[in-house]
Amino acid sequence: MTKSSSVDLVTNTDQKVEQLIIAAVKEKFPTHSFIGEESVAGGEPCILTDNPTWIIDPVDGTTNFVHGFPFVAVSIGFAVNKELEIGVVYSCVEDKMYTGRKGKGAYCNGEKLEVSDRKDMKKSMIISELGSNRDPEIVSKIFSTMQKILCIPVHGLRGSGTAATNMCLVASGAVEAFFEIGIHCWDIAAGAVIVTEAGGVLMDVNGGPFDLMSRRMVSANNKTIADNIIKQIEIFPAERDDAVKQ
Repeated sequence: MTKSSSVDLVTNTDQKVEQLIIAAVKEKFPTHSFIGEESVAGGEPCILTDNPTWIIDPVDGTTNFVHGFPFVAVSIGFAVNKELEIGVVYSCVEDKMYTGRKGKGAYCNGEKLEVSDRKDMKKSMIISELGSNRDPEIVSKIFSTMQKILCIPVHGLRGSGTAATNMCLVASGAVEAFFEIGIHCWDIAAGAVIVTEAGGVLMDVNGGPFDLMSRRMVSANNKTIADNIIKQIEIFPAERDDAVKQ
């Protein structure tokens, strides 16, 4: 039930859901490419090309799923020429379908989404995750970053256990920002479209442009909040998703 560590879980459900999604899409679009979490775990390359590509996390929040913690999502992003075009996140237990299409807006169960207009960090709610890496130095940096953000102070710091859901919470205005180092492209591809189409921003944790394959990201309602968070983040290494494996 584990991947790279005892806390990075995978179930038969993850594998079966991914297979179902890929099979259904291939029927209609046989020439399209796929990047799926379980396919990559099985040894397939994680390389984004110009070919139309579906980026799939079949069960985002597998640890939640295993424990019965009620935040689990299916996340499907779609990219053409390496540019994200469509995002769909289904929050299963909540029965909420989040969608976004480049230039067409973002929606939840048909209702238009907009990020919050809050710019004051002291009145903000921030969301993040501890991740699955248990290296003591990395864990220390994660907690140090969270402590600095809490002591701004902000209204609260939360975590749902699923990056896709976290990004949708930004898009819906429930929180002002989500940041994390160590996530993967399948965790955030769909959410990236939904956040930007709801009026939000995506940035690298060093303040540079968002890079889907970098495994690090700040998504926020506006650049003011994003910049404030970036000042607090203690950056640690995370191997890129598209790093060539020898």
